[in-house]
This record gives sequence, structure tokens and C-alpha cells, in this order.
Amino acid sequence: MTPKTPQTLKPFTAAKKLGVHLPATPESFQTTPLTRDEFAALSAEPPEWLAELRRTGPHPRPVVAQKLGVTISGLARAGVDDALTTDEIHALLEEMPAWLVTERANLAEVREEEQRVKDRDAGRALLRAERERAEAADQS
Repeated sequence: MTPKTPQTLKPFTAAKKLGVHLPATPESFQTTPLTRDEFAALSAEPPEWLAELRRTGPHPRPVVAQKLGVTISGLARAGVDDALTTDEIHALLEEMPAWLVTERANLAEVREEEQRVKDRDAGRALLRAERERAEAADQS
């Protein structure tokens, strides 16, 4: 019986899960798949290069969007296609260009609507449960 080979993560997937921009990582990270154990070790005790990337960037678009309080689509609409550093993100937050104000407002509206729908559905489920209990009591 042959021993099982450990599962590996491609560098792109590992970078995505670690929240870092792959081109900014060391060459050895970019070219070598990681085993699940190696990935867990990186996550648990990040080396200096990983800690520095997380601190200062450049950050991948999902992280940039989260730090700016917008969606990835909002970044695309604004023409922000590149990875940004922490300093660039802070500069945008201080400057608050019109597109950023608009996209943050759009995201706030979407979240409010999602909450409204969630509350409505919870209310409907509660009414349905009460109706079913009443019907069950009537049949008893």
C-alpha cells in the first residue's frame, strides 16, 4: 500500500486564504505549493514577511474593499484595479473622494435592505409557527 500524499494548496489559494497579495510574497512562496500543515503553521505563527505584508500591504482587492467599507464591485466601478498599501488606503479615507462616499452609502443601503428582509422573514416564520401551533391545538 502506498502512503498518501498530503493535500496541498496552490500559492494563489494560500495567499487568498492568508489575505495577502501574491505578487508581493517571497518568490519561494509564489512557486511552492503548501501542505495543509505548512499552511496551518504559517497561519498560527506568521513569519516576519507575512506580518509585514498584512500590516503595510500591498493588500488584495477583497482586503482593500473591506478596509474602505465598500464592495469589490464598488472598487471596480471606481477604477481601483490595483492592490493598495495601507498608506494609500488611509489617504483615500482621509480624502474621501466622491466615489468612496457613494460606494459606502450604497453598501450601507444594501446592508439595511438585507437586514429588513431578514427581519421580515423571521417575522413571517414566527407567524407561521404560531399558526401551526394554533391549528395543532384546534385539532387536539
